[in-house]
Amino acid sequence: MESLIEYLPRSVKGKRILITGGTTGIGRAAAILLAAQGARIIIFGRNQEPIEQTIAAISALETKTECVGISADVAEQKDIDRVFQLVDSHFAGLDILINNAALPFESIIDGNYQDWQYVINTNLLGYMACAHEAIKRMKGNLGSHIVNIGSISADERGKNSSVYVASKAGIQGFNESLRKEVNELGIKVSLIEPGLVGSDMVKEDSMDQT
Repeated sequence: MESLIEYLPRSVKGKRILITGGTTGIGRAAAILLAAQGARIIIFGRNQEPIEQTIAAISALETKTECVGISADVAEQKDIDRVFQLVDSHFAGLDILINNAALPFESIIDGNYQDWQYVINTNLLGYMACAHEAIKRMKGNLGSHIVNIGSISADERGKNSSVYVASKAGIQGFNESLRKEVNELGIKVSLIEPGLVGSDMVKEDSMDQT
């Protein structure tokens, strides 16, 4: 019975949540949904306008909570440092990290080393760096949770998407190993691997997105 209770839905009201890439697509939708349930949210992305739009959408909710945003690039260590300084000053701790920021890219035939490096820094190294900082703040906080947003691409491994697939397959492996490392600290780790969703990141017609 105790093991079952651990996996029953729990309220996120008042939970302190950081969402990387929380300004568009899945991250924005998650921020709004969680805020509607009373969670306290920090979001960041590279562009100020979608940050403001997401904060405005949350401010318009019937549920009164809070959302603050900061312009930052998850591929840059200095920006990650700034984000977690905000976490410390505004939250004084962290309950949930949602690693979501990601960039699309197609085949290794396209682009160059700098292009691939930026994608990997964003899609994989950024997840690792944010998890590293989150874990520092979650130790001793039983019930804290790291949620990594991967992609079904890690399993489908489609043609003409080798760079993106490499980054998402990396997240898959990272997630499995990280879970074994931090579960004993009371930190849960989850991986969500969506297919096509309504997002500015995918080119498919909206009728083909789910």
